[in-house]
Amino acid sequence: MIVRGRPSGFRLFLVFRGSVLHRIWGVLLVNIAIATVVTLNHGDLFRLKITLTSIPFTLIGLPLAIFLGFRNSAAYDRYCEGRKLWGEIVLQSRNFARQCLTFIEHTAPLKADLGLNDVRVRMIYRTIAFSHALRHLLRNTDARAELKPLLVQHEWQRIAHTSNIPDYLMRQMGNDLRLCLDEERLDGCLAAAIDASMSAMTAAATSCERIQSTPIPFSYTLLLHRTAYLYCFLLPFGLVDTIGFMTPFVVGIVAYTFFGLDALGDEIEEPFGSSPNDLALDAICRSIEINLRDSIGDKHELVPLEPVNYCLM
Repeated sequence: MIVRGRPSGFRLFLVFRGSVLHRIWGVLLVNIAIATVVTLNHGDLFRLKITLTSIPFTLIGLPLAIFLGFRNSAAYDRYCEGRKLWGEIVLQSRNFARQCLTFIEHTAPLKADLGLNDVRVRMIYRTIAFSHALRHLLRNTDARAELKPLLVQHEWQRIAHTSNIPDYLMRQMGNDLRLCLDEERLDGCLAAAIDASMSAMTAAATSCERIQSTPIPFSYTLLLHRTAYLYCFLLPFGLVDTIGFMTPFVVGIVAYTFFGLDALGDEIEEPFGSSPNDLALDAICRSIEINLRDSIGDKHELVPLEPVNYCLM
């Protein structure tokens, strides 16, 4: 996720990091080069004059801009929903830690040094593991190495044969909650409150999986890709007789806008990836881990992640 203030004045035109220019510069240069050749040849293609007026581009350009706007709105809705779901995970993880620490009775005072032998510490560590496992699941990366210090040995060995690690960890949470009830460490009404927090985290994780596994229909995206490219590559033929030598400049501005909107929609359509404009899941998970470790007095050297070159991962 790009984290930076808005540049002012002339610097606004010199900002490269955080823009989509790095994704479209190749096709943009090709488009400007074609516009330059068309301008030098006065719209002739192999001695055949291509006669186009601005009317068809006006008729096509307005619907194209509207459809690009609709598609980007749909992509941004997915991005916003993903951030809200991770905000819910942060909230419920804090609630869950507080409930475990205050509701579950134990003969010994809470000490992080007791490690995973204390059911309260075990459940809080497992919540940290849940957030990291969900991040890896959404990004299709391997979570085992990162989860090893947070889980008991048999749980860590089991996740190698588990397709959905966050779901498995929540089932283990339920087993520990059942254990606390059986050992009369927890009242049934209080257990229901803890279970509600677990259910809320599961619901948020499942919604994130829904976004990750259900992209915007490919045929809709393909139609916009094709139309935007055809429009921008044919545009010089419609402008050269009207604005002459200014054709490459105008075509460059229009192409930058259309190609940029198209590329931006592609980036934010899948908000859980690792590209610069995706959600900062690493930073969110680090925040969850710091909060939960602090809640049990665990000594650690973790610090919140900071943007590197304006990019927060």
